[in-house]
Amino acid sequence: MRFFYDCEFIEDGTTVSLVSIGVVGEDGREFYAVSTEFDPSRAIDWVRQNVLNQLPSPADGAWRSRARIRDELLAFLTEAPGKIELWAWMAGYDHVVLAQLWGDMRALPRPIPRFTHELRQLWEDAGSPPLPAAGVDAHDAIADARHNLARWQTIRAIWPDQGSGRD
Repeated sequence: MRFFYDCEFIEDGTTVSLVSIGVVGEDGREFYAVSTEFDPSRAIDWVRQNVLNQLPSPADGAWRSRARIRDELLAFLTEAPGKIELWAWMAGYDHVVLAQLWGDMRALPRPIPRFTHELRQLWEDAGSPPLPAAGVDAHDAIADARHNLARWQTIRAIWPDQGSGRD
């Protein structure tokens, strides 16, 4: 099962702190959560203007502790049958933020891959075809996860035999 995801985060060159995560499965299921444990005062202006201003009200049920996000995300990912594939656009930081929900890489549960497939690289390998434009809600983690799925579908439509993620 392929999952397309995006993380919004605060980073300062030393630490990376989860703000929100959105995940969309090929089966249409979605997961969205906002961490109650990030420090918004550490956010750079760009994050304040493009990410924090799009977060739901703190009264929204999407706000959860990192422990609850970790447990519910694992349940979400493992609910679908088969091997999990993770896909993201510019996936390096996203994978680190995801993995850090469990601590260091050694604590990552076995069903979760140790890497995320790179949509941007797949796009370049496919010849950089036109992709769907991001919506006005870009940098909202769930909107970006949906956009990643749309990117994948576009690339696969023109290049169906590549980028399956399966050997």
